[in-house]
Amino acid sequence: MKIKYFLMAVALLSAGQAAAQETYENAKIAGEDLNGTARYVGMGGALDALGADISTIGSNPAGIARFRKSKIEGTVSVVSQANAAEYPHGDATKVSFDQLGGVWAVASVDGSSYINAGFNFHKSRNFNLILSADDMFGRPSPDGTVYASQNKLTYMKLNNGLLCPMDDNGRVYIDEPYSSCNQLDDIYVRNLLYAAGDGQRYFYEASGYDFDRAHKGYIGEYDFNISGNINDRVYLGLTVGLHDVHYEHIGDYTEMIQSNPENISKLNVYDERRIKGQGADVKVGAIFRPIEYSPLLIGVTVHTPTWYDLTTSNYTEISDGNNYAWSEESYDYKIYTPWKFGLSAGYTVGKQLALGFGFDYADYGTIRTRINDGGEYYFYDYYESSHNDYNMNEHTKRTLKGVSTIKVGAELKVTPELALRAGYNYATAMYEKDGFKDGTIQSNGSYISTATDFTNWKDTNRFTCGLGYSTGKFNFDIAYQYSVAKGDFCPFMSYTDGQYYDFDNVANFVEVNNKRHQLMCTMGFSF
Repeated sequence: MKIKYFLMAVALLSAGQAAAQETYENAKIAGEDLNGTARYVGMGGALDALGADISTIGSNPAGIARFRKSKIEGTVSVVSQANAAEYPHGDATKVSFDQLGGVWAVASVDGSSYINAGFNFHKSRNFNLILSADDMFGRPSPDGTVYASQNKLTYMKLNNGLLCPMDDNGRVYIDEPYSSCNQLDDIYVRNLLYAAGDGQRYFYEASGYDFDRAHKGYIGEYDFNISGNINDRVYLGLTVGLHDVHYEHIGDYTEMIQSNPENISKLNVYDERRIKGQGADVKVGAIFRPIEYSPLLIGVTVHTPTWYDLTTSNYTEISDGNNYAWSEESYDYKIYTPWKFGLSAGYTVGKQLALGFGFDYADYGTIRTRINDGGEYYFYDYYESSHNDYNMNEHTKRTLKGVSTIKVGAELKVTPELALRAGYNYATAMYEKDGFKDGTIQSNGSYISTATDFTNWKDTNRFTCGLGYSTGKFNFDIAYQYSVAKGDFCPFMSYTDGQYYDFDNVANFVEVNNKRHQLMCTMGFSF
């Protein structure tokens, strides 16, 4: 059966199958942006020791103890991706409601100590991004140019016994879902790599590809804080955070197929994915004034992992321009993000100048994906268990690494009412340079994947500035942030037979970037 008989097919995995997610998808959820109030962003986030800003509720909870008056603030921004390709499913510029929170400050009888309570909502992650890439396939061999393709990768995995289940002769059961391969493999095997009358299977090489994907959504973080100050020397804080995940992407991947008997010129993969769910974490922090009459402040923080319970759903379609095959799936899973540790320092010169410095570290190689085992009711309570996805966690350990974040910022009071701010925020790369999305891993996270592409993002640089104006009980702040990160994009993992050049399937890395402008405004009221 040739591709001209490309039939519509439903390639669903077992609906009751336990599932876990894949390393590159998990990394999107675990990462964080620099976001919050305009003052916090304008100083590069370097307020963890200086405190007295609502956004420190999520970075150093002890910063809330530095408030002397109660306050409410809200922030909106315009976020724009520079040099974004035109793509009908994505928006390069969007208005975002980024923050809303308040602090209630209560002084002790003698006024030397405070007990404060606070609440804040902010977007810890803004997924808005249009990702585009294109490249040519082909590399020389003794017999001529060898081309690559996504379906050739499936063919090679099939030939090497990596797709299951198999019969006694090493052939895939064509009448069963491919529970040990991803959904794209399943569609390709059933519709392109079909067993022809001569007993042979076929693949279709491509000369190049075009890729476009729009990422949308956000992670909203709701933080509840209690904090206190002891004699203006020690500040302690505790924050409990609830996280709300809203992620989706829509993408098109098109390969230009080499000459073939069926005269197929292009194959297109259309992919939609949504991830929703909730998470929770706990943050503790302290700020110390080590020298009684010195303005020097030292801060320390510890953040627990965020324990996420998520649901993802997808729709994937492969088309040759006239006929198509499709697959869809929905499942629940869990991921636990890494512990995070921070050190910070702050120093003030009179009432005119404030200087801040911060350092955070989190090892993203320790992200844990977990497979749901199901649950049962005990009287009226429902109990659910899960276990670690060992193979995927080993892949995560090899692919992701520790991230160090450095934050520096300054605020200069030009007049008692007007303040100028500047900051710099630098985060090292989360991905190993030679990391890749491994579609051969025996893991549920691989089986339910609908995309083979991956991007190894490099260091992130964020440059910020802003100003603030206060009059009476009101304050008005604006900030500008420019962030830039480069990455290496690949449409699928390279896979070589090791014996024959014709069975090499190699894709080059293509440089992509994420350049983002953000202009934000915060309005506040103290009482």
